[in-house]
Amino acid sequence: MKRPARVRALFALAVIAASVFIAVTVPVRLGLDLRGGTQIVLETRDSETVKADGEATDRTLEVLRGRVDALGVAEPGIVRSGENRIIVELPGLQDPRQAADVLGRTAQLSVHPVLGAATGAEQPQEKGEEVLPDESGERLRLGPAALRGQDVEDAEALIDQQTGAGWHVTVDFEDDKGWAELTGEAACHPAGDPQRRVAIVLDKKIISSPQVDPSVSCGAGITGGSTQITGSFTSEEAKELALLVKGGALPVPVETVEQRTVGPTLGAEAIEASAWAAVVGTALTAIFIIVVYRLMGVLATLALLCYGLISYAGLAALGATLTLPGLAGFVLAIGMAVDANVLVFERAREEYGKRNRPSSRSALTAGFKGAFSAIADSNVTTLIAAVLLFLLASGPVKGFGVTLGIGVVASMISALVITRVLAEFAVARNWVHRRPGITGLSSIGRVRAYLTRRNPQLMRRPRRWLAVSAVVLAVAGAGIVVRGLNFGVEFTGGRLIEYSTGTTVDPDRARDALADAGFPQAVVQSSGDDKITVRTEELTNAEAVRVADAVAGVGDGAEKVRDELIGPSLGDELRRNALIALGLALGAQLLYLAFRFRWMFGTGAVAALAHDVVILTGIFAWLGKPIDGVFLAALLTVIGYSVNDSVVVFDRIRELWRKDSKEPLAQVTNQAILQTVPRTVNTGIGVIFILAALAVLGGDSLTDFALALLIGMLVGTYSSVLTASPLAIELEAYAGGGRDGGRRGRGRGRGGSGRARSGAAKDTGRAEAAGKGK
Repeated sequence: MKRPARVRALFALAVIAASVFIAVTVPVRLGLDLRGGTQIVLETRDSETVKADGEATDRTLEVLRGRVDALGVAEPGIVRSGENRIIVELPGLQDPRQAADVLGRTAQLSVHPVLGAATGAEQPQEKGEEVLPDESGERLRLGPAALRGQDVEDAEALIDQQTGAGWHVTVDFEDDKGWAELTGEAACHPAGDPQRRVAIVLDKKIISSPQVDPSVSCGAGITGGSTQITGSFTSEEAKELALLVKGGALPVPVETVEQRTVGPTLGAEAIEASAWAAVVGTALTAIFIIVVYRLMGVLATLALLCYGLISYAGLAALGATLTLPGLAGFVLAIGMAVDANVLVFERAREEYGKRNRPSSRSALTAGFKGAFSAIADSNVTTLIAAVLLFLLASGPVKGFGVTLGIGVVASMISALVITRVLAEFAVARNWVHRRPGITGLSSIGRVRAYLTRRNPQLMRRPRRWLAVSAVVLAVAGAGIVVRGLNFGVEFTGGRLIEYSTGTTVDPDRARDALADAGFPQAVVQSSGDDKITVRTEELTNAEAVRVADAVAGVGDGAEKVRDELIGPSLGDELRRNALIALGLALGAQLLYLAFRFRWMFGTGAVAALAHDVVILTGIFAWLGKPIDGVFLAALLTVIGYSVNDSVVVFDRIRELWRKDSKEPLAQVTNQAILQTVPRTVNTGIGVIFILAALAVLGGDSLTDFALALLIGMLVGTYSSVLTASPLAIELEAYAGGGRDGGRRGRGRGRGGSGRARSGAAKDTGRAEAAGKGK
């Protein structure tokens, strides 16, 4: 084994070993949409005295961390996002009301001396004084705070079993002296005097104002720094109050801008459906590759399994969270991993057919060398998009960028290193050398043989293809204009709740019930035999209970399986950031393609991407499908497929043009398309197996995603061949002398077809002599 081969083998072994170790020892963190639970996004706001900057947000986060820990949720997560956002994840928590109330409360605790009862509309007379009603509604004048929340050492909810007085909260202060002075001054007033009371205030509301016990003497006060907050508390109310008092006050107010709840059943179904779809889709793809490429197909399947292992390990090592939209990144990367192997094998088949004394080993080496630039360029353009999406986008788009980036790196290692090590080892065996047919490389395949015989001139009239694209664009654009876009709650703000009902619910009956309950504008959709989705403007938790009761009344019970609350400001931000990230990603890809190829190729590729975006969006508009985070992830996946296809064609054009720079672009493009069609067909079939499995087995949560990918893959394959290429030809014709130059180029292309056809016949003869393949 030569030194480069040994280095590749050692590198492959090291990567696989490290991946196995990480996969066994480090679990991947699943998003709440896959494991169930509640996610709350809080945004800090400026107060009268404190600005909600990064420092204030960090202090707020630490206070919230204590409150979250006290909720008793297993493995909670709380992290800062940006300058003034905090993301709280509570796995397993299905009722977000308690969590939202506890986390969102400012909890400004203070203890005040009572200056007396306030008469009529009496207002504070001096700075620091307040007038507030006590528990019974009596208005009291309070002096400046003597103790504050930061002086609290501990708070505990207890029940007096002996006296039966019910639940109360015991508060211990760190400052014993301060508490003694406060109660000592109050004890100087006679019993029944309001000034003998001490007021405990939480968020500008007196929650307890007990009198100092008659046994306490004037000036001495209560030693020990402890008091009790009494009232008609239930156990939950007492525990919540103790939690707020002990957790401390938030430095600045917070507002809930996003809240998502996914039931454990829905999360488990998504995981199971995704797993089955991945297993079935990968198995069908593997069978297809093995049938087409035989031994090389078997080795490519092994490399594809290694890709899955490396991707999983990469996610675990980076501590990334795998969400449902994030699975889209892996779908794209699986397609790219399959495509890279197909590119290599098809190039190896070409090389085998061209050589007078062919060998599988030399053809394979030439195949890897010839396919490297196309694989590298397509992966780099996808990585550019992934990095920009991660840096600029937010929400599900950001997660898509992470998983896509990891998947692309893993696919390159799988195809260019692991597949090569396995393939080179196999073709070096004597029993393989004596039986070249077993490798799957000794035939150019039926598709290539057919195209070589017929040699169709697809680029003879490129404007016809552009006209077809224009018509399809017009039809899709009409859908956007006529039907409009059904933006999901992520981009518009509001509340979306999905219920599982006991019986099938007619959406019209549900709308009438919700209208009677006070929600006439609610949008109701049936998403299955026993599932119904209600979308409204922002709701309070009390209003959400009324919605649930209305649905339960017509559905023989209702169990909430999904609940999403998005503030309007966050919806605008998600939409804006997604568009900015998408636009910059397209611009960066244009610059890279223009640098690597020529400006007209970069322009053609990006125009094809815009073509795909409009058509897929228009189809979803005609179908009335939601434009949400899942659709956006699918759209980004389609863009990745499209640019990948365009790069493969343009790479072949560049290679052919280097051999004969005088050949007209139309003819060179035609040859490049015909030479890359076998790769397009085989890759497309492999990916269709995966997407079909997602559509059939993926469940409700993945149906729209798989549908978007299936439509987008077909549109993207068409546009990369029959939109980007014709547009590049037309742009080159105008740049080279206007319309006449374009016609002259096409005329020369027709004259060159005879040379291509005669050469093709020789290749066909060798192919038929070598034996036919798929």
